[in-house]
Amino acid sequence: MIDKLIIFDTTLRDGEQSPGASMTKDEKVRIAKSLERMRVDIIEAGFPIASIGDFEAVQAVANAVTDSRICALSRALDNDIDRAGEALKGANASRIHTFIATSPIHMEMKLRMSPEQVIENAVKAVKRARRYTDDVEFSPEDAGRSEPEFLYRILEAVIDAGATTLNIPDTVGYNLPHQFGQLIHDLREHIPNSDKAIFSVHCHNDLGLAVANSLSAVLSGARQVECTINGLGERAGNASLEEVVMAIRTRQDMFSVDTTIDTTQILSTSRLVSGITGFAVQPNKAIVGANAFAHESGIHQDGVLKNRETYEIMRAEDVGWNTNRIVLGKHSGRNAFRTRLEELDVVFEAESELNEAFRKFKELADKKHEIFDEDLLALVNGSISIENERIRLVSLKVCSETGETPVASVTLTLDDVEKQVEMAGSGPVDAALKAIEDIVNSQTELQLYSVSNITSGTDSQGEVNVRIEKGGRIVSGQGADTDIVIASAKAYISALNKILAPIDREHPQV
Repeated sequence: MIDKLIIFDTTLRDGEQSPGASMTKDEKVRIAKSLERMRVDIIEAGFPIASIGDFEAVQAVANAVTDSRICALSRALDNDIDRAGEALKGANASRIHTFIATSPIHMEMKLRMSPEQVIENAVKAVKRARRYTDDVEFSPEDAGRSEPEFLYRILEAVIDAGATTLNIPDTVGYNLPHQFGQLIHDLREHIPNSDKAIFSVHCHNDLGLAVANSLSAVLSGARQVECTINGLGERAGNASLEEVVMAIRTRQDMFSVDTTIDTTQILSTSRLVSGITGFAVQPNKAIVGANAFAHESGIHQDGVLKNRETYEIMRAEDVGWNTNRIVLGKHSGRNAFRTRLEELDVVFEAESELNEAFRKFKELADKKHEIFDEDLLALVNGSISIENERIRLVSLKVCSETGETPVASVTLTLDDVEKQVEMAGSGPVDAALKAIEDIVNSQTELQLYSVSNITSGTDSQGEVNVRIEKGGRIVSGQGADTDIVIASAKAYISALNKILAPIDREHPQV
């Protein structure tokens, strides 16, 4: 018998907790629609109590998605749970995910609660969540370092209180696969009412074992895996959705479960998340990396030409490679442009945004003969209106000559006031960014500057990602253009607009 493995995606919640990976409400909706298209079972949309923005984002996702169940996170606190329930009112199917720490170090040092108080609060939280939905998930935070006997007690109690899913998180990525698998086995064996709930796992990748631990748990009876696109997440990240799904799909000889994920949507969703968050996918990343199906060795190439299965255990087409080419060019009309974007789950709320995107498409088409889906997604990311957009690029001129110091002349509008400055730098990008900073005076620190090509060819757009920090707050910015200096300026301005925006956000682990 083949059981269904539930895929619970937390890209919009835990993935967003990566420093610099914050997403706007509209960006969250775009990713949620892509996850829905992939047939993800449950989408954890956010942490509504964290801020008004988080609440509105969860609410927007709940209203926009119909085929996937929408989940909101809450601590075991009345206000958290009520806020989550309110945010989920518009959902076609909802879930509240509540948690409290259970490891000795967390209970003593963070919560300052006794074990009995923790159980009491957990039971109370589950019962309160049941007022809003009959689908309640409970997580004993830091379960991987909790005492098994205490886990038996608290999990039995929350099942009796109405929890339908028990999520066992390896919160700090401490466990080894055989240990974690044994933990799931022991929980199912020692909890008298364990048959009344689905066991889930949520593994972090601090030791590079998140996927391995998740798969070990599945072999031991877990029937839900919590994961993120590209393995995005706090610190070293979470279990990668694409790796979990394809490992199970590829090794059906070992697993008595399968998912209902449409794997052909994996690559496009990966690129969407990467583009929005600014977290680039490494070339040798499994499944979605640029080199995942590339063969350099002559022996490998010869083998693959004779029989693909000599060196490939999956078909590239099954995860979306070689299926995203689009024939659009400068003669393509507005309707074809809009239709293709709709196929990519991109819908503009305002007609003005569509007009701006189409204008930029025409400009790009004059520079590039072929327009790919990746080009469109990058173009859209730069066309959607940004909340609190205080800085806009008006013009940029750079003079770079052999043996001479590069100079950049930049004109910006800052709070609707146009300003112009000229600065020298060690290179054209350095000069441009120094000129922007001279105008804005953000006093931020540049932590990351990276450049990658969106597609192949010398006419490819360059995509620039920057990460800046100020007062402990980290944000990222992205920009794309066939001119890498302009792309750099766009990326830096994107990040500056975010860092200058007001924020009221609480971290769920605080």
